Amino acid sequence: MLAADDLHIEIGPRVLLNRASFLVGETDKVGLVGVNGAGKTTLMRVLGGAAPPSVTRSGEVRVRGSISYLPQIRFLGETERDLTALEYVSSARRLDEASRAMTETLARVEANPSLGNVQRFSDAEEAFRNAGGYAAEAEIRRLLAGVGLPDDRLERPLATLSGGERRRVELARTLFAGADTLLLDEPSNHLDADAKTWLMGFLRGYRGAVVVVSHDLHLLDTAITRVLHLERGELDSYKGTYSQYLAAREADAIRLDRVARGQAAEIDRLKRQADSMRHSSQTRARKAKTIDSRVERLERDQIQVEGPARRVRFRLPQPPHAGNRVLRAKDLRKAFDRELFEDVSLDVRNGERLLVIGLNGAGKTTLLRILAGRLEPDAGLFELGTGVRLGYYAQEHENLTPGKSALEHLRGGALTGEQEMRSLLGMFTLRGDAVFQDADTLSGGEKTKLSLAQLVTGANNLLLLDEPTNNLDPASRDAITGALASWAGTMILVSHDEEFVARLEPTHALIMPEGDNQPWSSDLLDIVGLA
Repeated sequence: MLAADDLHIEIGPRVLLNRASFLVGETDKVGLVGVNGAGKTTLMRVLGGAAPPSVTRSGEVRVRGSISYLPQIRFLGETERDLTALEYVSSARRLDEASRAMTETLARVEANPSLGNVQRFSDAEEAFRNAGGYAAEAEIRRLLAGVGLPDDRLERPLATLSGGERRRVELARTLFAGADTLLLDEPSNHLDADAKTWLMGFLRGYRGAVVVVSHDLHLLDTAITRVLHLERGELDSYKGTYSQYLAAREADAIRLDRVARGQAAEIDRLKRQADSMRHSSQTRARKAKTIDSRVERLERDQIQVEGPARRVRFRLPQPPHAGNRVLRAKDLRKAFDRELFEDVSLDVRNGERLLVIGLNGAGKTTLLRILAGRLEPDAGLFELGTGVRLGYYAQEHENLTPGKSALEHLRGGALTGEQEMRSLLGMFTLRGDAVFQDADTLSGGEKTKLSLAQLVTGANNLLLLDEPTNNLDPASRDAITGALASWAGTMILVSHDEEFVARLEPTHALIMPEGDNQPWSSDLLDIVGLA
């Protein structure tokens, strides 16, 4: 059970939540919805006890039982990098500590089988058994299989897994914790269709409470029983599925519009009545003042109906001229503890759109990092063509610097004036106080928009895009997809978003890790779903 009383959240001058109270019951399945930047991720951080120092809050959050929190992005600590997926997931219940204690006491027994050492081993084994240690590995393997992590990744160090694979391990660890309340921020990122279906079933049947932020509308529609809508600091609660919430929101809008029209008509009628009395007898003039007072009260309580949401529109500048050959790579190879790929070659021409596809762990992100100059290949060469200006969008926003504002991230680019930079950020719906906000406190969708705004300031003609639609609300995803689809430059991209890929109309595909180049066909969308 989780409850908030008079909870107020601010980041700098931005009010993200205005004195809201709500309760998440022991078996509630709650979807937290709102546009990018509404404050969903910050609210989840506060509820999960992981809010950064820049967040100011008042009010009370009360928790009964345990909480397991999945943030949008989590970077590995130094002590975690060498853990295997199995070890890392087991650490959610501290089974790794119990297993280590059992192993250490067994070593003591083997070295000195004294009664004291035997008893210590017996106690450690009992603690491991009581914690479910012997059954845990089978349960962990089921969870990892459910989220789509291949068997051959389970015993590999986390540091050698791809970003998508680590995300799946992180999700499995959160679920394995078996907490009374799950807080899940975009849990379906990097999941294929089968894994999403599995997750929906898992959440529906989960014995505890769930609060989930997701732009995967199908997930919301099938797995939740209640919606919390966050907008302009106000939190409204709706019972039912996501579809039922949408219908209720539309009915509310119609009802409020009808009431507002009635109020406006009544205010207008009373004003006209008062005006007709002002210059008559003293008695009628006094009645006019009485009516004026009534009009003031009605105007004070008048419902303000928001106009239709402004359509999100993004524009990318036309790319500067480049030669016909944009990028050429030959016999690229990369390995960490295992070989990711070898003999990968590509020849990208001006205006082409190359989609890199393959299973998680096939080396797609690693290839883009090499082409972006962020990582050295173990073998092979690549070169950019004449006049090529390269922009790189990293899925984990590694180009953003904590402590720097959104506005500061655009300094040094093609734009020099602050008003120009603010106008560009506004085009990406980063407006008002958000432009001065620490980039580390922006939502995942806002970080995506800021990263894309940086690409715009670079006047690039070759874009390397690694999952650019993750964490975006539907309106922003549609707008960014449209902007990229109409852009005339060259793109090399990784994406598991089938709708996004279909609208961009790739010219070619590179299938990893084999390095197989072939013309694009819609038949390859089945492989995209596994990315």
